[in-house]
Amino acid sequence: MRRILLFAFIFVFGSTVRAQKYSKEAINSMFIIAQKTQEELAKPKFVKVMAVGDIMMGTNFPNDSYLPPEGKGPFDDVNSILTQADILFGNLEGTLTDEGENAKRCSDPSKCYSFRSPESFGKYLEETGFDVMSIANNHIGDFGEIGIKNTSKTLEKHKIAYAGVFAQPSTIFEKNGITYGFCAFAPNKDCLKIHNLTNAKKIVDELKQKVDIVIVSFHGGAEGFKHTHVPRKTERFYGEDRGDVFRFAHSMIDAGADMVLGHGPHVSRAFEVYNNKFIAYSLGNFCTYSRFNLDGIKGYAPIAEVHIDLDGNFVKGKLHSAKQIDEVYPFMDEKKRALKEIQKLTQEDFPESKLVFEEDGSFTQQKE
Repeated sequence: MRRILLFAFIFVFGSTVRAQKYSKEAINSMFIIAQKTQEELAKPKFVKVMAVGDIMMGTNFPNDSYLPPEGKGPFDDVNSILTQADILFGNLEGTLTDEGENAKRCSDPSKCYSFRSPESFGKYLEETGFDVMSIANNHIGDFGEIGIKNTSKTLEKHKIAYAGVFAQPSTIFEKNGITYGFCAFAPNKDCLKIHNLTNAKKIVDELKQKVDIVIVSFHGGAEGFKHTHVPRKTERFYGEDRGDVFRFAHSMIDAGADMVLGHGPHVSRAFEVYNNKFIAYSLGNFCTYSRFNLDGIKGYAPIAEVHIDLDGNFVKGKLHSAKQIDEVYPFMDEKKRALKEIQKLTQEDFPESKLVFEEDGSFTQQKE
């Protein structure tokens, strides 16, 4: 195809020079049109987005005993799946900083859940191929402004797009000829607020006018075993307003978002397809080394693979089941427990989506 376009340009160029019918500006215009046509033909027809939940690869606070032993990468046992993504997303649950004092008031540091991963750990995210990450969550401010600043610098160093804090409410990045807009929200003090729907809609609308695909992330909803269902109302946990994630997700899609990816409850929640757009209400824990309760369903580590067309519409998906146990990085789960959990929750919470799951994790939307 590239040769055909080149020959066509040469033919047109030669003809116009001989006939002296076209100006230099006209020839330049023809070249630009041919170039744009070539770029359009080079774009893929579908995009494979993979998304995972919370990532905290180990912390040196309050001491180094919470860091993993050297020699094994955090994603070694799941890279065979993650590296297949066109776009790979995760939630960075904590900071990547070599500086900063704990910003939380804790009488007993051993019971203070503040996460400070070394900046050198950023290489693991780049090597696995993470393209974009949310930093909108309750741990991005664990080490104050310097922690946020260094986390941002580390992600930039490793060429990973990010958003969710006041200094970076949204971002635009390009891959394989497609431009993506990304924004992230949470109920926490250092983040773009999940409660401010007016502002969130404005950000999504502005991105939609500039990019091909808009992805929205949120950190919200109550936590734990009792909160696996999406209640379709405001959720409160420990007295804090954790947002109405159902209303938020639908509002973002109504505003122009093509995909909404949730995390925060530390357990998996249902999938939904709303107006042909995919929503994951919680992707749970994914790579959370130590300091996290990984009992039962909290140890499920789903990998959502979602195929969308260039209009952002859901085509098909696949749920890859991984698992964690205490102080062991994620590994693929032959028993497919994450698949069984999300399939059940999806059927119970969003039967109107008509998502049908197969034994291998594939899922499609049943048509009328």
